[in-house]
Amino acid sequence: MRSQKPLTSHSAAGPGDGGPVIHRAASLADEVYEAIFAQLMALRIPPGARITVDALVRELNVSQTPIREALGRLEGEGLVVKTHLVGYSAAPQISRRRFTELYELRLLLEPDAARRAASAMTDAALQELTEAAGVMSHPDGPDARARYSQFAREDALFHDKILAVAGNELIRETLAHQHTHFHIFRLMFHSRVTEEALDEHAAILAAFSRRHPDKAERAMRTHIERSRDRLLPAFD
Repeated sequence: MRSQKPLTSHSAAGPGDGGPVIHRAASLADEVYEAIFAQLMALRIPPGARITVDALVRELNVSQTPIREALGRLEGEGLVVKTHLVGYSAAPQISRRRFTELYELRLLLEPDAARRAASAMTDAALQELTEAAGVMSHPDGPDARARYSQFAREDALFHDKILAVAGNELIRETLAHQHTHFHIFRLMFHSRVTEEALDEHAAILAAFSRRHPDKAERAMRTHIERSRDRLLPAFD
């Protein structure tokens, strides 16, 4: 990884500056996690690349302790691999077969979950989903990498909250265990991945606001199919 400026304020990696900066008044471990997460999502740390703790100490201008805490958390999310006597590396990119299987699983489970969620929707749940959906995010601006990593998490949270409203915890846990959203967002760093998804999230929310199960199911199916089609070129 290339050298970056010391981290002194609250933002993630940006394409036009020296990289992420950290606001030490906040939780340092959380800030370090966010900085590394942003680099993984935006492919600044490529899949399979070695992640050296000492290099991160110099790059982020922090001690080893918050870096190791952040890497442990990222390991739990499937984004970092720790190998005995070797150290840390970014998780390898998912294969095309695995990608296809993940989307087949999502298409089996999530449209029906959206239908169930529409029937069970409350005003409070709808408000939470609206906040999680990222529909108020602005696609323009200088910090594309930070925005991309933020939307990766918003997308995961949005889908997880829908599953929570739908009420099947086994399905929710199954999909969460796959870390689907984090892996697919690493496939392609491109504005289409977020801009088009925002419109699709808005369509899902519109169906929820009308408490319309059929439209919610269709909107979710369309969203997942279009997400799959947007990312397939990454395997060409």
